[in-house]
Amino acid sequence: MTTPSPEMPEPVLPKDLAANPRLSTWVDLGTDGVVTVRVGKVELGQGILTALAQIAAEELDVDVDRVVMQATSTAGSPDEALTAGSLSIMFSGAALRQACAEVRAVLCAAAAAELDVDLADLTVGDGDLRGPGGGHTTYWRLDHATLLDRDADGRATPKKSTDYRVVGASVQRLDLPDKVTGRPRFVHDLRLQGQLFGRVIRPPSRQAHIDAIDDEVVAGLPETVTVVRDGDFLGVVADREAAAVTAASTLADAVTWHESASLPDEDDLPGFLRSAQAERSVLAEPTGAARDGDVTHRLARSYGRPYLAHASLAPSCGIARWRDGGVTVWTHSQGVFQLRRAIHVQLGVPLDRVVVHHVEGAGSYGHNAADDAAFDAVLLARAVEGRPVQVVWSRHDELTWAPFGAAMTVDLEATVGADGRILGWRHEAWSNGHTSRPDTGGLPRLLAATHTADPTPIPPSADPPPERGAGLLRNAVPYYDVPHLEVIGNRLLTMPLRVSSLRSLGAHLNVFAVESFLDELADAAGVDPVEYRLRHLTDPRARAVVEAVAAAADWPSGADASGDTGRGIGFARYKNIGAYCAVVAEVEATHEVRVTRLHVAVDVGQVVNPDGVANQLEGGAIQATSWTLKERVRFDDTRVTSGDWETYPILRFTEVPHVDVEIMSRPDDPSLGSGEAAQGPTAAAIGNAVYDALGVRVRDLPLTADRITALL
Repeated sequence: MTTPSPEMPEPVLPKDLAANPRLSTWVDLGTDGVVTVRVGKVELGQGILTALAQIAAEELDVDVDRVVMQATSTAGSPDEALTAGSLSIMFSGAALRQACAEVRAVLCAAAAAELDVDLADLTVGDGDLRGPGGGHTTYWRLDHATLLDRDADGRATPKKSTDYRVVGASVQRLDLPDKVTGRPRFVHDLRLQGQLFGRVIRPPSRQAHIDAIDDEVVAGLPETVTVVRDGDFLGVVADREAAAVTAASTLADAVTWHESASLPDEDDLPGFLRSAQAERSVLAEPTGAARDGDVTHRLARSYGRPYLAHASLAPSCGIARWRDGGVTVWTHSQGVFQLRRAIHVQLGVPLDRVVVHHVEGAGSYGHNAADDAAFDAVLLARAVEGRPVQVVWSRHDELTWAPFGAAMTVDLEATVGADGRILGWRHEAWSNGHTSRPDTGGLPRLLAATHTADPTPIPPSADPPPERGAGLLRNAVPYYDVPHLEVIGNRLLTMPLRVSSLRSLGAHLNVFAVESFLDELADAAGVDPVEYRLRHLTDPRARAVVEAVAAAADWPSGADASGDTGRGIGFARYKNIGAYCAVVAEVEATHEVRVTRLHVAVDVGQVVNPDGVANQLEGGAIQATSWTLKERVRFDDTRVTSGDWETYPILRFTEVPHVDVEIMSRPDDPSLGSGEAAQGPTAAAIGNAVYDALGVRVRDLPLTADRITALL
């Protein structure tokens, strides 16, 4: 009698492929030697489509120049949710790798049958399939439409990293030629047949309502201008962009608003955050008894940041056209499927009558006003059925009405032993939640919808769950060996200023706080900051990036002994499950702080495009430098007052530090996202460098000359 062998378990598909299993959804082969690839992730300037094209080319065994990445659209792309959180390579990359491996396997099997050869004897090169007898065919000659009209089953095995020829190479980005030469590429450049131009007249403040509009002014507008009003939503549509801008300015002067104070005291944000009604959550609580008998020192400190703007160099833009009871939208949103559902819910348009196409914009850095601009266009275009309407926000609207990154305050407390080792750690943070994107919680959350005659309020922002990295408490758990750990979050249930996702969410301030506090503990123990970190790190990959950045910066022997320069270090593993990143900042602190050089070491697992990873780290570190030194949303009790580059300054090109990036080689480890890894470590490294230079610890961002002078 024989015992039957147990059945082999069913292969597990990558998450995004399991949600969108049809192979033809991901890959299409025309008859012209082109491979069209569709993904649900969008190009935001981070180079993701280039990296995904490399993955597709690798698994299909075609030249990367054959791959055309189709812009994401709800009309045919796989729904991969948001492009956010440094997750695109991790999830879309894994799904596309498996899908393309299966496409190749299906096509090879069909070719082997057609050529009457063993599958093992078939060779593949750039889509050309050859058998040992000289017979050959190509992907494009096969009945690929029928062959790919099937679901992925997970049985094909992707290549080993040792066989890669495209993945791991710095392929030129697909989007750069257009951007370098100035060819139209952005949604702002789009011109559709019959296109009109719209502008919205915003209320001057959050609680403002229209008291009156001068009817004579409205009557005096050109006949080519259409005025659209729905409650406090007011806009114009014109045949020329200049005419729309002029009409909007004229109309704005004709409106009288009723305003009321509703904003907190900008100079006491910690007081507001700590006193506001909040939902308390415990992410980690101590287990076992504290070793109080071993404690020789206790330290408690508080850190904070203001509200921050996304501050993209180009303002937000959207285009919409109504036709036959449906609406088509062109947008640079990070979530076209989410925006589609939000429009469906807000306006009651059948979901299958809402189509949203992604077109690139000039930076986003989280949930900026892209969705709001698109919905503005939807409301204005409804008044001119059949004609597309483009809406471009003004710089003032972008800096005052787009969602902000949440203001935060953090309390840290630690107990240490005689050798300086940490024995206990407590982290408590206060802020709004860090996501209020369209469709969060099934709610539209669109700005213009709050101003219509039948308004839909935007509730206080939410947070992703801990298993997705959290928001307020992202990276609040230190990535160090810390016993007796307690981590508490207080998510505000009131939202005087609309906040949502800003690059890295709460990790920016949490890492700044943790790494600044660690330096303070090291200083109290009389231990070098790098050595102190290594004493509390056992993860070999974490230790490797800290050691690598220290070596790159020649730490500590490379320190400048002059009194106005300093160096500092910061480290984190993003979300504690993502990329490892360590930064050493070099600063000059004279009449103001100037960051002269940033050394960055990063471990993102398998690297698809080294130049793309370096770009992401450079961009993240430079943006974090701007946040750390300059950026702060300003407001009085009624209005946001930082509506231009003078009142909301960002880092100038002449102030950009030199950035060196070292990428650790991990070809056999899963890829980790790089886009948000540098924000927290860079801020902490700069703060620690300022202390090294001046002996002054500034615990509230930004590190302005006024704040430093007040502490000297």
